[in-house]
Amino acid sequence: MTRKIAVAILHGIGDQTEDFSDLFSEVLTKRFSQNIKPYFPTPEKELIIQPIYWGSVFNEKENVLWQKLNQETELDFKKLRQFVIHFFGDAIAYQPTDHHNPNYIKVHEVYARGLKILSEKAGEDAPLFVVAHSLGTVITSNYFYDLQFISDRIHEDIKQTINETPLEKGDTLTGFYSLGSPLALWSLRYADFDVPIQVPSPHLKNYYPVLDGKWINMYDKDDVFGYPLKSLNESYKRAVAEDIEVNSGDLISSFTPISHKHYFKTNEVINEIGDTLAETWKQLNLTTKSK
Repeated sequence: MTRKIAVAILHGIGDQTEDFSDLFSEVLTKRFSQNIKPYFPTPEKELIIQPIYWGSVFNEKENVLWQKLNQETELDFKKLRQFVIHFFGDAIAYQPTDHHNPNYIKVHEVYARGLKILSEKAGEDAPLFVVAHSLGTVITSNYFYDLQFISDRIHEDIKQTINETPLEKGDTLTGFYSLGSPLALWSLRYADFDVPIQVPSPHLKNYYPVLDGKWINMYDKDDVFGYPLKSLNESYKRAVAEDIEVNSGDLISSFTPISHKHYFKTNEVINEIGDTLAETWKQLNLTTKSK
């Protein structure tokens, strides 16, 4: 029996579809498999990937809103306006509040269901990696912050979705890759923004003493929505292992703000994550026995 690696993938803001991660999952698995193929006959079965499609909470509402706004008035820049509604509508609707924003709860329920599936497929205590893009990085930060620091205040609807497995409780969180993250902008919303999530989880060593884990933040300097995080304050400087500048997109888009949309197609991103996942698998299955 081998230890499998669990990966959750979250999309960012915008008009997303349920198959948002299909291509990325395929190329990531290929990179991972190339690394461990000499050691295992079916390497693709060792990586369990679960997309977390939280856009389902907002897409229909945003489409209805656009129809209402465009029903009787001929608005200019229609494509741009639709983009704005989907792009910023997600961020506005998701915001946590003191009185339990139902959208925040619904998004976190989707997150919890995704981790439950991962727990069932990869194993209840499988090492967990999260790859998140754009607003998905903020959602991930909030989700694990709630688990790590205010678990007693998590809404009952979310608690009922979470089973008492180490993976679902976040205890086996090993790595976090934030891509094109606007998390730095959220520091403007809070007077105190100095308690980042802990990656790896403080409980990881109880399950895998050989693993260290880390938070890697990747951004393109032309992406106006993605920012480095280590320079925010001393807490984030310690929490984030590295800010890595990448060139996201093709020859044209990589030099424009459109680069924000292309992290999942960028070889630097795919290779960095795929190699790390493979090294983690080797540590668990080839060098020492985990606890």
